[in-house]
Amino acid sequence: MRERVMSAVPGPVVVVGGGVVGLCTAYYLAAAGLQVEVVERRRLGSGASRGNAGWVCLSHSTPVPAPGVVRYALRSLGRPDSPLYLRPLPDPAFVRWLWRFWRSSTPAVFRRGYAAIAELNRETFGLFDGMREAGVDTTLTRPGMVHAFLSPAEARHHLAVQREMADGHYPVPDDIVTGAEAHLLDEALSPAVRAAYLVAGEGVVDPEAFARALGEALAASGVKIHENAEVTGFRTAGGRVTALRTADSELPCAAVVVAAGMRSPDLLGLLGRHLPLQAGKGYSFSVDLDPAPRHTLYFGERRAVASPIGGTTRIGGTMELSGNNNRLDWRRVVAVALASRHYLGRWFDDPDDLVGLIRDPWVGGRPFLPDGLPLIDRVPGHDNAFAATGHGMLGVTLGPVTGHRLAEYVVTGRRPEALVPFRFDRLRS
Repeated sequence: MRERVMSAVPGPVVVVGGGVVGLCTAYYLAAAGLQVEVVERRRLGSGASRGNAGWVCLSHSTPVPAPGVVRYALRSLGRPDSPLYLRPLPDPAFVRWLWRFWRSSTPAVFRRGYAAIAELNRETFGLFDGMREAGVDTTLTRPGMVHAFLSPAEARHHLAVQREMADGHYPVPDDIVTGAEAHLLDEALSPAVRAAYLVAGEGVVDPEAFARALGEALAASGVKIHENAEVTGFRTAGGRVTALRTADSELPCAAVVVAAGMRSPDLLGLLGRHLPLQAGKGYSFSVDLDPAPRHTLYFGERRAVASPIGGTTRIGGTMELSGNNNRLDWRRVVAVALASRHYLGRWFDDPDDLVGLIRDPWVGGRPFLPDGLPLIDRVPGHDNAFAATGHGMLGVTLGPVTGHRLAEYVVTGRRPEALVPFRFDRLRS
C-alpha cells in the first residue's frame, strides 16, 4: 500500500489548469481540508471550457474512436464541411496517434471504454447537486435531451444502439416518435425532423459561468488563484515535485496536479513523461432563435448540437483533426450552421448572413488521447505528481467526478477503483 501522499509534507497542492476539470479538482482538494493553489496561464475557464455545448449527459458519454469512425473520417478527406474532418499532417507523432486511434475503434475496445466512463459517471449528477447545496452556482438545469433525425430508420438504429449501451445506467425510451409528432418534442425543431426521442434528465450548464462560480467558491474558501501565470518548469528531489517555476516566481508545493488540457503534454514532458494528446477541434457560436430550444438537441445525421445557454442558443459541432492549433476556419462555422438548418428550419437564408446573425464564434482544441479516454492518474516516477487531462468533449460532464476521485487519490495515496481504466500505463505503445 502506498503511503499517504500528503503525510507530513508542508505546502499547498498546486493545480495547473483553470478549466472545469482543474477547478473541480481544486474544489474537492480544498473540501478535503488541504491547502490549494491554482495556476492558470490565461484566465479561469478561458480554454476549451468556455465555448463548449455545456452538456452534462450520460447518453453521449462515449469514447470517440468507435466502430466505423475511421472509415467515416477517411471519407472526410478534402471535405472541410464534413462533421468529422481529418486533415493529414506530415508529422510522425500525428500518424502514430491516428494508428492507435484506429486500433481503439474496435467493438471490444469501444465497449470497454464506454463501460469505464459509465461507471465513472455514476456520481455525476449527485456531485453537481452537492456543489449547488454548498453554494456553488453550477447553472445546471436538467431539461432532457431530444435526439432529432431526418429519417425514422436512422432514429431507430441510433436508439437501438443506445439502449444496448445504456445497460441500465440511464433511462432510454422504448420507441421513437415519428412524423408530425416528432418536432413537437421541442417547438424549435422544424417539420423536416421526421423522427425523435427524448432522454429525460440530461443536463446543461453555462460552462463559462460554471467555471467563474467555481473560481469564486475557491477564492472564498482561501484557495490562492494565479491567473496569467504560465508554468515553465518543475523543481524535483527524491522522486517528488517540490516546486513549480513560472516566469515571475517559484511556487513550493506538497503535490501538483496537471490539468492543463492541450498544454498538459508539454508540462508532463518536463516530468519525463510523453503524452500522445491531439486536439479535436470543435466549433460553436450563439444565436437568438424564435422559438428557442427548451432541451439540449442532438442532430443525428449531421452530428451537430444545440443548447439553451444564458438566454440564447449555442450551436456547435464538428470534430476536426488538423493538429494542435486554434485556427478558426470560417468554413467550419458555416458547415455547423448549415447542418443545424436541417433541424431548426431556415433561421438564415444565405451563409453571408451569418456574420450579422451569430455571436461569439469559437474554436477550441479539445484534448484527446488515442483511445478516447481521459488520463486520471499519478505521474509515474513522481510520488506527488498527478495528471487529469484528455477528457475530449466530456470535460464538463466528467469534471466533478474527476476532481472528486482524484482528490481521494491525492489524499490517501490509493487509486480509487473507478480510476483504474484511466491510468497512465495503458498508453504504452
